[in-house]
Order: sequence, then C-alpha cells, then structure tokens
Amino acid sequence: QVQLVESGGGLVQPGGSLRLSCAASGSIFSMYDMGWYRQTPGKERELVAVSSSGGLENYAYSVKGRFTISRDNAKNTVNLQMNSLKPEDTAVYYCKATMRLSDATLHHYWGQGTQVTVSS
Repeated sequence: QVQLVESGGGLVQPGGSLRLSCAASGSIFSMYDMGWYRQTPGKERELVAVSSSGGLENYAYSVKGRFTISRDNAKNTVNLQMNSLKPEDTAVYYCKATMRLSDATLHHYWGQGTQVTVSS
C-alpha cells in the first residue's frame, strides 16, 4: 500500500559526506513528520533528525551542525545531508514517515534501512 525506499548509504572516510534519500509512494493523502533514525547492534534506534510538514526541524545533539534534513512535500521525499562524518556515525539509517492515507487512517512507516559506515 505504501513504500518507503531509501538510497545513498555506503562507506566513507572520516570527515567525508554522504546524502541519504527516502521516497514515499502509495495511497498517501497527506504527509506529516518525515525523519531519519539510526541503529547500531545492541542499541535502541535513535532519532537523528525529523522535519514536520510545517517546516520545523529537530536534530540529535550529536549531529547538529553537521547533518541537514530537507524534504520535498510535493514529491513525498526526505533527504539527509551528512557532512563531517565521524566513525561514531556508523549505523543502519532508517527513514520514518507519518502519513494519512486515502482511507483517512493514520500510519507510521519505516524504510528498509541503509548502512552507513565511516571508516578509514
């Protein structure tokens, strides 16, 4: 019914940059929050950055000033530009979107995850 497809992960050296993208498709009536989370083995999934439909943004303290979230409401896409990457940014990154479908129901959806590895 709804799919979130992520792209852009990979291996990068410390100090480098990556850009993650997430596209939502399906029977979407309206989109609310879109954001990125990350998870490492043995740890809980944590918020990285989130963008509301009204343009408000919230970032984890550890990524402020280095990561930038952006979204295209017309295309139902959200991106995460990651600069000055550090080894501790290594994780599986997940896109999450909250939306109202054409049947008026409210749902949260997750992407499949994309691996980001920061290593020399």
